[in-house]
Amino acid sequence: MTDYTGVRYEALDDGTIARITMSRPEVRNAQDRRMLAELNDAFTRASLDDKVRVIILAGDGPHFSSGHDLKDHLAWAENPDDVTGGFAVRPVGIEGGFSLPGAEGYLAYEQEIYFRMCRRWHDLPKPTIAQVHGKAIAGGLMVMWVCDLIVASEDALFSDPTVGFGVNGVEWFSHPWELGVRKAKELLFTGDFITAEEARQLGMVNQVVAPADLEAYTEDLARRIARKPSFALRLAKMAVNQALDAQGFWTAQQAAFNLQHLGHADIREAAERAAGVDETEH
Repeated sequence: MTDYTGVRYEALDDGTIARITMSRPEVRNAQDRRMLAELNDAFTRASLDDKVRVIILAGDGPHFSSGHDLKDHLAWAENPDDVTGGFAVRPVGIEGGFSLPGAEGYLAYEQEIYFRMCRRWHDLPKPTIAQVHGKAIAGGLMVMWVCDLIVASEDALFSDPTVGFGVNGVEWFSHPWELGVRKAKELLFTGDFITAEEARQLGMVNQVVAPADLEAYTEDLARRIARKPSFALRLAKMAVNQALDAQGFWTAQQAAFNLQHLGHADIREAAERAAGVDETEH
């Protein structure tokens, strides 16, 4: 059994359903390096297990996820080679470069721990369902959006306030596809929350249920899907994802990710100016 500290892995219905639960409720399931590496390992484990037909992603405590753990981000800067937070697993990418100075190392880190992992989870060979309650903020949207279906409780709220921090949005930038162009801009420009019912009307969420019914409803949906032919499910998922890519989804993701790093560079430059750092020394 893998030694997870920020994730819980459960096999349901004789192993036909895998439930992966983010389990850092004391910090509202903020995503540190180790949790993300563990999520990646758990998704891989479920994908490689031929008994598993459907994967559920959930969160412990009062909220689904509050997004990136910014304190852990600072800790990585002090030990940049430890890109997985001490969890013994190889990085997803092959470029490395995590300990390189400046923008080069920062880009390598965010490509690995956020961008590539999300791309990998988006293309898992099995159906995935996000079981969402409470707040899903910024990075919480990312791990939710990579899932094929989203079931939300009536109390769920969604927000991406990262424009207020100086960047264009979170690393996995699927806002226009999830919300439509104008609602995506409103979400980003204001940082306001979207309710579960509004998200359903926009097509971002499949179903909204009472909080007390969320787990049972999600499990029942997973069982219904698990009874379908697994290869046909995989082909259907591939067909829809390929249609997204034909619309420019993946190209737009990469472009938005690059813009985010322009924002990060601007933030670091402003911080250096405020600290009186001589840019000619870099």
